[in-house]
Amino acid sequence: MLEPLTTSLEKVFGFNTFRSGQAAALTALEAGQDTLAVLPTGAGKTLIYQLYGYRHPGCVLIISPLLSLMNDQVNRMHMAGFRRAAAINSLTSYSERQEILRHLGDYQFLFMSPEMLAQPQMLAQIKQLQLGLLVIDEAHCIVQWGPDFRPEYLLLGAIRSQLQQPLTLMLTATAGQTTRQEIAKQLRSQPQIVAESVDRPNIFLDVEHVENEPEKQERLTQLVGQMQGPGVVYFSSKQQATDTALSLQQQTGARVAAYHAGLSSEDRFKIQQQFMADQLDVICATSAFGMGIDKNDVRYVIHYHLPADFESYAQEIGRAGRDGQQSIAILLYASGDEQLPLMLGQANRPEAETIHRYYARPQAFSEEDAAIALLAFYRRHGISEAAVIQLFSRRERERNRALAQMLAYVREPHCLRHNWLQAFDEQSPEHQADCCAPAGMSPDLAQLGLLAKAKTAPVDSVDDWRARLHRLF
Repeated sequence: MLEPLTTSLEKVFGFNTFRSGQAAALTALEAGQDTLAVLPTGAGKTLIYQLYGYRHPGCVLIISPLLSLMNDQVNRMHMAGFRRAAAINSLTSYSERQEILRHLGDYQFLFMSPEMLAQPQMLAQIKQLQLGLLVIDEAHCIVQWGPDFRPEYLLLGAIRSQLQQPLTLMLTATAGQTTRQEIAKQLRSQPQIVAESVDRPNIFLDVEHVENEPEKQERLTQLVGQMQGPGVVYFSSKQQATDTALSLQQQTGARVAAYHAGLSSEDRFKIQQQFMADQLDVICATSAFGMGIDKNDVRYVIHYHLPADFESYAQEIGRAGRDGQQSIAILLYASGDEQLPLMLGQANRPEAETIHRYYARPQAFSEEDAAIALLAFYRRHGISEAAVIQLFSRRERERNRALAQMLAYVREPHCLRHNWLQAFDEQSPEHQADCCAPAGMSPDLAQLGLLAKAKTAPVDSVDDWRARLHRLF
């Protein structure tokens, strides 16, 4: 007979009560029910599978999208007393990987990327394990990233079947009704849904319209110079994140660093640790920064470029105000900003004519081209030409619909929170002055308590040499 969940919670984590949604997700898993937990950022989603793994035999296999996130989770679990946890990814050295594989059956928690799990040799090893729970972390990536980016996410349903459909926990901070249905469909599951509101009332929502790029840069510099940090500024361009970080540091005196996939893993780790330790005031980041970043006191998140969809936007603004204190999410928009997400969405997507020619003579094409490599991936996995064309067409329709939602948000004349929550099939509370500043309105940063405190230099008397000498020695 298993002990009550609350007894395990106190024994392992020292808490008396669960956070909202945790107990419901655990109760469903304890009943043997696949579970999709849609819980806001900072809600303690990792505790769910950690506590389940503590209470039940077998290995908990966690599929995670980011290398830094995996390694961070393993380190945290070691510090929390879960010593039998490891990650196998491209950062794992050959000798370390061989050591983990030799003792694979001894691990209680194992982290992998979809790409690593999809490798035939690795999958064969995992099939030998007694899996107690399969966890798909950041499950919205199944919908956001397939089929034209990291297509291995689309294989997870087939892989789950090969693993004899183990009990599965799907975790995400953002998923509307359509996304939930697609996650369930892709994973070939009929999960119980445990969902909490994505609303974060302590995050003030603001959209600011600017005329052009120079005005946008000027407004960003002004905001970073004015506001109390720490803060995160999101970009869709690695180069612009780097350039702006340097510019902001020079113009505002703030401690600023850029964070994106173009940096080495060592540099990314250092920057992340410096931000967590309050040695940096601002991070200029691409979407590579965010998942699993557990810093409670981020006061503002600014989007320099228009996000491609509400799921991404909700994930990223959710980095702010995890401590429950007043915070703000600002989106800077200039007419035509939607062209960048449209262009990025087309980057790896081959035209129907290219697909037809490739399937007719695959040997005539080089897989060094990203679009061709994508087609080669689908062909190797037995997906027909017609199915691939249909896959990309459907993805384009979804992307256009998601972008139209974002444009409706930036043009919202009444209540941004109402518009935002409606996208997640939620009812919004009555509009208040401290809720949001839609197009044409400006937030009162002083009233919100978000202005940086003025730094005052100590005033010395020129003649008070004794006091100055005393301070020096």
